[in-house]
Amino acid sequence: MKRILFALSLWLFCFQNLSAQTGAVVYSLPKTTVRIQVEAQREAFTAGPYAAYAQKYLGVAARTQSGTTYTLRQIKVTPYVEADPKARYAVTIPEKASTGFLQLCTQGLVAMADNYTGQPAAWRFAPQAGAERFEGIDPLGNLGSETTTLYKAVRTDEGYERVPVTQDNVVEKSADRKAADAAAVIFSLREKRQQIATGDTDATFSGEALQAAIDEITRLEERYLSLFYGISDISTVEKSFDLTPEKESKDQRYTAFRISDKEGLLPASANEGRAVTAELQVEPLAAPEMVAERGKESVAVRYRIPAVTRLRLVQDGKLLLESRIPVYQLGEDASLPLNLLLNR
Repeated sequence: MKRILFALSLWLFCFQNLSAQTGAVVYSLPKTTVRIQVEAQREAFTAGPYAAYAQKYLGVAARTQSGTTYTLRQIKVTPYVEADPKARYAVTIPEKASTGFLQLCTQGLVAMADNYTGQPAAWRFAPQAGAERFEGIDPLGNLGSETTTLYKAVRTDEGYERVPVTQDNVVEKSADRKAADAAAVIFSLREKRQQIATGDTDATFSGEALQAAIDEITRLEERYLSLFYGISDISTVEKSFDLTPEKESKDQRYTAFRISDKEGLLPASANEGRAVTAELQVEPLAAPEMVAERGKESVAVRYRIPAVTRLRLVQDGKLLLESRIPVYQLGEDASLPLNLLLNR
């Protein structure tokens, strides 16, 4: 709606300032640029340090590779009209020119030149997740006790005899041992939560205290589960890409934009990422019927009839979006005798 009001105000300004002018007027024919607004979901995943042991101790496999992925969520296509710098014309307006010539602006047949509204470009990337995010989650310690059996020789009446001697040593826990300890804590928390919820405990909880205890146990369980199933950061990335079809293109296939798991949403000129292709199919335009000429020859005013075009956005053979839009530069250029616009 705002764009329509802006265009209407521009046309009224054109009408008020040029309707009383005579002489040479330079104008441009319109062309269509398609703005593609893309919304993607970004997931930065950090695998848990015990992901390899999730199946063994929790019964469910976990993702073991960290990485960032982008998934398309929404695509919007908006065609807008701008002046075609390749189709500029000059026409001399007689003194008796009708305002009908200026009304071509309101019909979208003539576009005012040198009119551009800048669009700010912004890059948004969330910080990459790292393994340090798991620090402090596992407070069970890095050291454990290991019992070793040694043998010493003891002299007896029958000779020397090997006697076993046990020795406790402090050693660093293996990853398997740490995962087993974390899984034991998870099951212990689940058991305590069930006991509190069912009242099978010596402690008495009621009202808000009961809910607070359950919430805290759930929070601790999720922290320990993240050691196995990792941590995901979900964010939304939005970017816009402009596509201007060229009449000279034979197949009317264009790379609209690219999406990369490393860099996110990228322009068509990028060298990496999966391409999203725009396919344009022009609907046939009927030949105009000729009418008898009226009056004497005069200077002609050029205008452009848009082509109704079927736009398809495709990625890896999958149709993402299909719509019908008017595209001026793929249509037909025509002329209108200026004497038809004169006041009688």
